[in-house]
Amino acid sequence: MMSPTTTHVDDPVVAEAIEYAHKLLLLSEGSVNRSFDPFEDIDWENPDFDANAKPERWILPASADPIGRHPWYLALSDEQKIAVGKYRQANVAKVGLQFESILISGMVNHTFGLANGDPEFRYCTHEMSEELNHTQMFQEMVNRIGLDVPGMGPWVRQFRQVAVPVAVLFPNLFFMAVLAGEEPIDHIQKQILRSGEEVHPIMRGVMAIHVAEEARHISFAHEFLKRHVPEQNQVSKLVLSIAMPIVMFILGRSIVTPPKAFFDEFEVPDKVRKELFYGSKDSKQAFSDYFVDVRALAQEIGLMNPISRRVWKMFGIAGNASRYRSEPIRSGKNA
Repeated sequence: MMSPTTTHVDDPVVAEAIEYAHKLLLLSEGSVNRSFDPFEDIDWENPDFDANAKPERWILPASADPIGRHPWYLALSDEQKIAVGKYRQANVAKVGLQFESILISGMVNHTFGLANGDPEFRYCTHEMSEELNHTQMFQEMVNRIGLDVPGMGPWVRQFRQVAVPVAVLFPNLFFMAVLAGEEPIDHIQKQILRSGEEVHPIMRGVMAIHVAEEARHISFAHEFLKRHVPEQNQVSKLVLSIAMPIVMFILGRSIVTPPKAFFDEFEVPDKVRKELFYGSKDSKQAFSDYFVDVRALAQEIGLMNPISRRVWKMFGIAGNASRYRSEPIRSGKNA
């Protein structure tokens, strides 16, 4: 297979275009050489994968879920903890597939207008194929758990109406929104896998595939913004710098916060609800940590300025940037 040359080119614009094409080719080849099929690579019919086999494995891990370490949850009986855990994980999967569907609808329209020979076309079509597999995988997990979870709340569902026009008219903003959904889910799943705590094999199998392929998807969104944001004029970059933390906050909250149906189902007290995702120092820090890589990206592409820093701080998601992508959070280092 021919690869874009990386030999010296005098024109910096051409050199950057060649380097970008080379990175996308590597990502595309990664999709070819390391791809997964959820119906071949997850042993759904294994008796141990039954949702009711060793149900204590649905108890939420304290190290990776704000619900799992909250005193309200810890005070529940094991039976109640299992019920909450199953609902929580099923709903996270449902939110994941809904987000992937929104992403696909925007990305397919982004590729529609690409010029012949644009390296983004091949990579994006690989990513869409993988995301379609993810929607099937997440729905199968929900079906196996057997709970009729709603996923996103009714207001958040309306994001699907704007994905296409934003992807077509404002692609930089669209790929920021992609990161706002992908980074928190990826962060949470990596924490669970790194924790070493026993989780149900359905969840572990789904997360392993999702994390492996999502690494490419997040890499592409980062590379896309590194390539295209510097091309914008100063006014556009100022607008994007302000929009970035707003998008991260709104979509990030929508991804990680359970719907009203969850709190009603388990009669979660209002005080606990506020502490879990809005009020406590722990919950605020956990949410801010989801965007440690995005803050590093914002710095790299010139979107951290005195005004945007205030917006990041206003929404409670300011903090240090990671030294490298997916750097583990250690003792609040990146807080």
